[in-house]
This record gives sequence, structure tokens and C-alpha cells, in this order.
Amino acid sequence: MVIDTFTAADVHSPMPVFQLTDQVRFPHPELAEENGLLAVGGDLRPQRLLEAYRQGIFPWYSENDPILWWFTSPRLVIFPEEFRVSRRLARYFRNTRLDFSINRAFDRVITACAFSRTRKGEDTWITSEMMSAFSNLHHLNYAHSVECWENDQLVGGLYGVALGKVFFGESMFSNVANASKYALIHLVDFLSENGYRLIDCQMTTAHLVSLGGREIPGKAFQHQLKKHIKTTTSDGAWPHEEKA
Repeated sequence: MVIDTFTAADVHSPMPVFQLTDQVRFPHPELAEENGLLAVGGDLRPQRLLEAYRQGIFPWYSENDPILWWFTSPRLVIFPEEFRVSRRLARYFRNTRLDFSINRAFDRVITACAFSRTRKGEDTWITSEMMSAFSNLHHLNYAHSVECWENDQLVGGLYGVALGKVFFGESMFSNVANASKYALIHLVDFLSENGYRLIDCQMTTAHLVSLGGREIPGKAFQHQLKKHIKTTTSDGAWPHEEKA
């Protein structure tokens, strides 16, 4: 790796960042800028993505921009045993008529997550290149989705990457009230049943904090990843995709 100068989209002056080469290697996460920017360039092939997530690094960039790699600190995480929902939400979940599935419609979920932002006039990091890359990870049994259905219509869901006993949440969407929250509840139940120990939320939001998310320092996050990712072999606990 070499040091280069690159002007990131969210800054107004050049800053030094790591320029990735063809080698599947990343600088140490602790070398990230204060805003979390760590490196630029490279590609989104599965080997690089898996190495990035193993270290808590994730890609986040806009269409037509170079690939930017981030390691944010502090990091918002949810420990499954600390996940909590309000009594009202728990009651709604128990009485919902929505149906839930896992890996039934991954490509539709990631597309809906992107569309949920663009329809509001917001930018999205879920570019066509990202969709293709995560679809590849899904077919390799590393990226997974949770779906919410109403009368066979997809109305909510989320997706992310699973390595070891850690789930890295990427995005969620909801077309009816509480659907994304229900998807998260369904996910946490599945993760708890299968021995998962950590959910990486990447960015801090009041919504996730209200559900039990809390920030931990970057070093503590790295410790959790080393502790709970002993192998990058895909987990056989996840169901294979059933086309919907």
C-alpha cells in the first residue's frame, strides 16, 4: 500500500488516505481519519469485502465516485442479549399479520433499501456496483436478508453480512408501519438461536439506540471481532434463497 492524496466527497481540502493496490490488504483500522475514512480504491470482489468486514471496515461511497473504505469509532453495536423493544412494539409484533422469511428475496430487499432513499430525494451508497457485489456475497452464503411480507407483497426488510458469530447490518427499509423494526426483531431471534454474539450497526441512530444499541470504542470493537470471528467460512445455519 502507498500513501496518496485524495479529496473525499465530504471534505473541502485534500487529506492523506491509503490508496489500495491489487493486493487484498488494508491498513490498520486505527489509522483511519477522525471521520472514519481509511482508504480509497481497490474493488468489491468477495475476497476483499470479506477481509474488510473481518476487520470492521466497510465500503461507503456514492455513484460515480471511487470506492471509499471506512472504519468509524466509536462504533454502534447491539449485543443480542441487550436487544430490547418497548412493550407497545412487542405487542404489535405479537399481533402482526405480516409474515417473515430469511434469504427468500435478497436482491429485492437490497433494491428496495436503495429505492427507499432515492424516492425521498436522498443519496444512497447502495450503488449498482454495490448491489452486484453484495448479490455475489449472497450467492456465496455470506450476505443475508430478512423479509417482511403482507399478502405476498414485500413490505419491509433488511440485509447484511455474517462472519463468524458477527452480523454486520447494512441497510433496512419499511413500506408499512414498523416493518423494518419487525425484521430486526426476527433477525435478532434468529441470531440468538444460532449463537451470534454481536450485531454491527455501523452508524449511530436514535432508533437503534432505543432498541439497545450502544457505542463502544474502536479498539473494543476490534477485540469483539477477533473474539467472535474465528473463521471466514460461511455459516451453514442460514437458509438458502427461495425465490419469491
